[in-house]
Amino acid sequence: MEIIVTHNNLDFDALASLVCGQLLYPGAVPVLPRHVNPNTKAFLSIHKEIFHFESINDIDPAEVRRVIVVDANRWSRLDKMAVLGERRDLEVVLWDHHAADDADIQAAWSCQEQVGATVTLMLRAVKEKNILLTPILATLFLAGIYEDTGNLTFTSATSEDAFAAGYLLERKADLTVVNTFLRQAYGEEQKNILFEMLQKAERDKLAGYSVSFNTVAIKGYTDRLSLVVHMYREILDVDAAFGIFQAAGDRCIVIGRSDVDGIHVGSIMRSMGGGGHPGAGSAVIKQAHPEAVVEWLRELIAGNQQSSVRVRDLMSSPVLTAAAAMKMREVNVLLDERGCTGIPVVEDDKLVGILSRRDFNKVKKQSQLDAPAKAFMSRTVQTVSPDKSPMQAARIMVQYDI
Repeated sequence: MEIIVTHNNLDFDALASLVCGQLLYPGAVPVLPRHVNPNTKAFLSIHKEIFHFESINDIDPAEVRRVIVVDANRWSRLDKMAVLGERRDLEVVLWDHHAADDADIQAAWSCQEQVGATVTLMLRAVKEKNILLTPILATLFLAGIYEDTGNLTFTSATSEDAFAAGYLLERKADLTVVNTFLRQAYGEEQKNILFEMLQKAERDKLAGYSVSFNTVAIKGYTDRLSLVVHMYREILDVDAAFGIFQAAGDRCIVIGRSDVDGIHVGSIMRSMGGGGHPGAGSAVIKQAHPEAVVEWLRELIAGNQQSSVRVRDLMSSPVLTAAAAMKMREVNVLLDERGCTGIPVVEDDKLVGILSRRDFNKVKKQSQLDAPAKAFMSRTVQTVSPDKSPMQAARIMVQYDI
């Protein structure tokens, strides 16, 4: 089986790249992640008879022999597909426009260049193969370029993005449709959040730039927060603005916007476990205090790797554990229920191992699911003390591939 996958929280560039992948790799199955951005979802609902995708829940990773990854360069950004990163018999093709220095997807073939949008890179191959583009395809691809480049105004935009946009307009891309879906609705809820942010807005000077941080508590699901931060930065006329939105369960949604080369929002967000581009990015941090997140952002902007934020400020507590004697099938249920990818294994209140999703690959028979956790756990455990910096923890995780 051959599939085309992209990052969670599907935006227009990711969607355009999935569809473009179908043109370049006939027979490959495009797979939609579970979470789709509201404007992209609206586009798909109207054009659902034209575009056909498989759901991520309908794909068995064990049956995949070749995967084409578009608009992402880390396994963790792919919805429910991180297990593929552990396969050595898998052929991987990669198309991506993000910085390659923090990528962990090792591809047999790749096209990785820092242009404004991934679909810009893929259109090279479309032109070389003389593939016919219908007006609706050209419109979708143009939406992907315009969204990721801010209508060619972001600093990440290149001349190739502009030429690609012109090429698509020649193929009858409809700017009215593009504007309809990229012009996000500004509702009462977003207006109230923006008003609250403006009331307590402050400007700081960091690394020679004007920066504003703003923390807001939100209730339930609130969409288009990126639009709020975008407008907030423009109204304050600062070089960069970061909104830290505290949701239920001490979950912080961090959204950044920058108008200068010196503050690379995408790089900052990747340090926090998220992603993005030079001018825009986001991250979700669980069990975090907003004040600690702001301090972390300050340190990242200032380039100080010895952040005053400590591991204890960001870690989850109390820790979910599994007893060494617990059956593997019980651990599997526990991981599914809690949405965890790994769990510490304890015996007599002492840490004796770690059991992660990749350890379940060792289970070859159904009968082995009745074996105890200690039979399959990794016994070489890497730890970090609560007083260490998140950067030190990140280095350990990279060094030991955990």
